[in-house]
Amino acid sequence: MIIHHLGKSNSIINQYVAELRDVDIQTESWRFRRNVERISELMAYEISKTLEYEEKEVSTPLGIANVPMLTQKLVIASVLRAGLCMQNGILNIFDKAENAFVAAYRKYGKDEGFKIQLEYVTCPDLSNKILIVADPMLATGASIVEAWNALRQYGDPIHTYFVSIISAEEGVQYIQRFIPADRASIWVAAIDQELTARAYIVPGLGDVGDLAFGDKLQS
Repeated sequence: MIIHHLGKSNSIINQYVAELRDVDIQTESWRFRRNVERISELMAYEISKTLEYEEKEVSTPLGIANVPMLTQKLVIASVLRAGLCMQNGILNIFDKAENAFVAAYRKYGKDEGFKIQLEYVTCPDLSNKILIVADPMLATGASIVEAWNALRQYGDPIHTYFVSIISAEEGVQYIQRFIPADRASIWVAAIDQELTARAYIVPGLGDVGDLAFGDKLQS
């Protein structure tokens, strides 16, 4: 499976990621959300270069222009709630895309282990379409694989783009182990090497959902 590590080359993406990580900057939730959105827009632009196009005639006030136009249909799926900022950014670029949503969270047991709990999935028909699955933090990879399996009940996409801002090496390897290499690719802005005992990415940046939308009460 191809890994597109966009942070390995110099671009403005790295500055936005640095601001997401910075404890002094990330306290401004509006700025945090906007940086997630901006990174997602840039990642969507990079993805657009890999899609299929067909030249079409466009009438202008002065004549006819031949322009390559995107021919493939896209579905953007976000893992709630953290994925909402990414959804907006990707949708800003692929503004004709359909949308899907997956509510997934970690359900911890007494031994501090956890399983992925899926509570809600809504999705259009995925048959013969491009699927983009957005989850800002790819830690263990378990939730994104569960989301992919749930979404595939709605049809078989041509290709799946897994898009994350920060991934752990372990999460990347997990996806490679459980999803066929010819069915998907991974797009990430940064790859960190460590996970804590509770499977949080180190150095990471913290809880994206809380930083973007406010702290949640634990039930």
